[in-house]
Amino acid sequence: MTSFADRVSSAAAAMREIFPETPLQENAYLSRKFGARILLKREDLTPVRSYKLRGAFNFFRKTLAAGNKAELFVCASAGNHAQGFAYVCRHFGKKGVVFMPVTTPQQKIDKTTLFGGEFVEIRLVGDFFDDCYRAALDFTRDSGAHMVPPFDHKDIIEGQATIAMEIAGQMAGERGPDMVVLPIGGGGLAAGVTRYFAEEGRTTRFVFCEPSGAPSLKQSLIAGKRMKLPKVDNFVDGAAVAEIGREPFRYLKDFDAETVRLVPENRICATIIEMLNVEGVVLEPAGALAIDALKDFSRKELKGKTIVALVSGGNFDFERLPDVKERALRFEGLKKYFVIRFPQRPGALRDFLEMLGPEDDIARFEYLKKSARNFGSVLIGIETKQRRNFDLLTANFAANGVQYQDITENETLSGLIV
Repeated sequence: MTSFADRVSSAAAAMREIFPETPLQENAYLSRKFGARILLKREDLTPVRSYKLRGAFNFFRKTLAAGNKAELFVCASAGNHAQGFAYVCRHFGKKGVVFMPVTTPQQKIDKTTLFGGEFVEIRLVGDFFDDCYRAALDFTRDSGAHMVPPFDHKDIIEGQATIAMEIAGQMAGERGPDMVVLPIGGGGLAAGVTRYFAEEGRTTRFVFCEPSGAPSLKQSLIAGKRMKLPKVDNFVDGAAVAEIGREPFRYLKDFDAETVRLVPENRICATIIEMLNVEGVVLEPAGALAIDALKDFSRKELKGKTIVALVSGGNFDFERLPDVKERALRFEGLKKYFVIRFPQRPGALRDFLEMLGPEDDIARFEYLKKSARNFGSVLIGIETKQRRNFDLLTANFAANGVQYQDITENETLSGLIV
């Protein structure tokens, strides 16, 4: 029986038919910022701008090599798996059906159509992923088609593990990375990379990063078994998975829960904006996870180390940019929202404006309702240049008897009225 590393080597050799190795690039900006040698494994530079192409390709390759006669393949995905699946369908000349939620952005539908061409049909079913996943399973059963899972299969894991093989080859002659930082969604990527390094006898430290709103691996490691989250925050859509995959968890279950870092969604937004403005690198939220997780370490912990951060994808829908910028400003403390009890009298607005500092700008001003004949509730959004300016502003509010509520971090209120 061939070893895992040998099977990964075969997958990597076959994969060169459709794309070259992705680069492992030293990033001078991040290296200076964190006081370490930061290498980015640029999976955002595959033909479909994510690593998902690897697993899909290996799954098709092995299925067809095993003599499977299926002429129709199926997947359920609203993102990178769908695009990798579509690309591979066209490469192998096999028909595929992609099930996506009705709410899928048109940009993702168009990209999947572009990669699959005449070989792929897209069906929009349900408002949520679970709805379209059930529809895909029903269709697979009724039609005799072959389901291609996004992460929970040994052939998918082998395909994703080709990333580890490439890193090892690209660092040939070196000691290897001291730390590898990997994003976690369903776990296929992390399972493949960690197993490959283990089989090669490498003692690299692994750090896994999940969105704060979808800690499926961390909760499962704490419990010692797979746990399904009752709800997830879907903002980091490429990694917002309610339950870690069964097969990936077999590979990951012996890691300590402390190896998993939970990354705040708004902080990820700040990293997306930072990398776009400083480096000109377009990252989707899941693609920014590993870079953002470096912020949890002190410079002393990272000093002198060689760290590989895996950039998992760059399929960013620029229609989301205003929301990402908004969340980044809020995380950095440069934008706040207040509900203020505003007096209904001439000169009240002028008096309020005089409380603002020279770096404060009103980004939103909206009457919500009249609380009483002489007062009204006003939603005010304020942006500033330095977060300490808000301390001065709220001190001015107090000195002038302004009645207000800061709703910036109140998810319920801000979600309803901002």
